[in-house]
Amino acid sequence: MTSILVALVALAFSAGVTGPAAAQTTVQTTVQAWPARPVTMVVPFPPGGGTDVLGRIVAKRLSEVLGQAVIIENVGGAGGMLGSAKVVKSAPDGYTMVVGTTADAINQTLYKAPLYNFATDLLPAGLMGSQPTVLLARKDFPANTLQDFAAHIRANMKSVQFGSAGAGSTGHLFCELLNAALGIGGVTHVPYRGGGPAMQDLIAGRYDYICTLSPTGKPLIDAGNAKGIAILQPKRSPELPNLPSTGEQGLPDLDVSTWFGLFFPKGTPEPIVRRLNAALAETLDTPWVHERFKDIVATVTPREQRSPEYLSKLVASETAKMGTAIRGAGIQQF
Repeated sequence: MTSILVALVALAFSAGVTGPAAAQTTVQTTVQAWPARPVTMVVPFPPGGGTDVLGRIVAKRLSEVLGQAVIIENVGGAGGMLGSAKVVKSAPDGYTMVVGTTADAINQTLYKAPLYNFATDLLPAGLMGSQPTVLLARKDFPANTLQDFAAHIRANMKSVQFGSAGAGSTGHLFCELLNAALGIGGVTHVPYRGGGPAMQDLIAGRYDYICTLSPTGKPLIDAGNAKGIAILQPKRSPELPNLPSTGEQGLPDLDVSTWFGLFFPKGTPEPIVRRLNAALAETLDTPWVHERFKDIVATVTPREQRSPEYLSKLVASETAKMGTAIRGAGIQQF
């Protein structure tokens, strides 16, 4: 009888140990096999936009590096929140990620009740690149340098206006940050319903200036349809070598670019995050990826800025910076 009890106890103990151990082994095997099937990259904006184009460039090469297809899924709406929120709710198994951008940082303050916490609900995997912002003025604007631009604004504060693709858009906030840095806060803002109508009216001279992404601004400058005053970052862009930076025109600390990173839902195993980060690094070091980034006036993330830790710090600093800009401009929350 005693021997039977001992055997039963031993069996129970063995089951208690091997059960979790077996489960752990299964998880480890799953992680080691990643990716064993196609991976979905959610782009939280409609097809054809800047985020979509950049995401597709990366996805094409990343598929080759990973040995599995990286499939783009466009989920637009709410300034990018719907796509990111979908990934937040997805299984943390490494098979769904999202292209996070500056818009995610903006939405944390712009919306009274954002659909997710950017800092805690999404897990940074790596920064892909960025696109600089340019300050464009109407082609007959009576200033060519940033200093003369600011002086003209101060002398004509009651009549000067700047435009954007909409209240709370990146262009709106970037111009508010520029205005604050120049000490010309209070300029009248003219929000449009989209970037297209805003650009059409700038070309027509119906308002004075706009802050827009370089892929939009460069063709207008090249065609003489608008006047480039500055690129809003410390140094000149190789893609816009003739456009002085704000850094060399007296604002060394101003840097308002749109950045693009990859994020998993929280809870995704760290080995998968590290594996994607390594694959992303190899992707970004591919020569033809560099060339395609140049075509869309984007900069590949430098190697020293590609870690998940760097992206995590960027999320925190950008969310704080954009929150300050939104509150300082008195932008009404949605």
